Amino acid sequence: MTHEVKVHPLVSPWGRFGLYSFFIDAPEPAIVDTGIASSPVEGMIPELEKLGRRIEDVRWILLTHGHIDHLGGAQALWELTGRKAQVVIHEGDAPLLRSRRAHVDNYVQVRQQYLDNPNALEEQTQAANKVISGEMEPTLLVQGGEKLDLGGGVTVSVHHIPGHTAGSVAYVIDGQNDVFVGDAVQAHGAANGFPGYEDPAAYRKSLEYLRDEVGPNRLFLGHPYRDANGEPYEIGLDAERAREALQYSIDLESRIAAAARQCLKDGLQVTDSAYSPFEPVAEVIGYTGNPALEPSPFFTTLHGYRQEFEAAR
Repeated sequence: MTHEVKVHPLVSPWGRFGLYSFFIDAPEPAIVDTGIASSPVEGMIPELEKLGRRIEDVRWILLTHGHIDHLGGAQALWELTGRKAQVVIHEGDAPLLRSRRAHVDNYVQVRQQYLDNPNALEEQTQAANKVISGEMEPTLLVQGGEKLDLGGGVTVSVHHIPGHTAGSVAYVIDGQNDVFVGDAVQAHGAANGFPGYEDPAAYRKSLEYLRDEVGPNRLFLGHPYRDANGEPYEIGLDAERAREALQYSIDLESRIAAAARQCLKDGLQVTDSAYSPFEPVAEVIGYTGNPALEPSPFFTTLHGYRQEFEAAR
């Protein structure tokens, strides 16, 4: 690669926070993450037109993980490319691209046991049907370690960074070390104010790997995640800010882990608190947000520590 590859954010509105996708302006153009079903038409097409680019020319759809706000627009975007784009996802999250029901099952297996919402299944099913543009088979499954050729000497390396989900990956533009991590670097979370990850041990290890092995020159997060002062990080962190965000995420995970382990050691108590049965963790961390707001990262994360704790007994 003899010249810098331009990266352009494609921001789509949704709910309490914006959805970030990114256009890699290579000879074979790529879009990292797709937002929801409406994002390709409402967010991507007009932004690409401003750049003098066409959505029909996109040849790579790179999915960082399988949550609905990152792959919901995949099938719609794929159709807009004339089905010519490669749709790439890690095999661990591929079931979430193949099936809307998999998203509902994910809710049932984790969050439903902590949230008292009799309408939850109907709401989750309606959301999956509305927000996910279609079920589809990925055209390329990855495991991590692959190198994708975007033409003209531009290559993108795939790094498996599980934790937020089992199949989370980072895409790295080789040579300039621009790193796209989706939701794998949570800092203090986005709108809900609490970091969300399914597997605490894997999340911790992936953060350390990104800090020590990848060392981003620029780090692109999937949402406006918040720093220690509660301020949203900018889109595209330079090397110093990237290391700061990674270290802060590691330090916060350590604090949450200590509080969670003590809570689990003392024994979970069901109370009238909205944070039940993890009320002591919220108190120690100083979390005062609404834990019931979807995607309910408080309960997803604490459930991960609960599984870790029970497996070690």
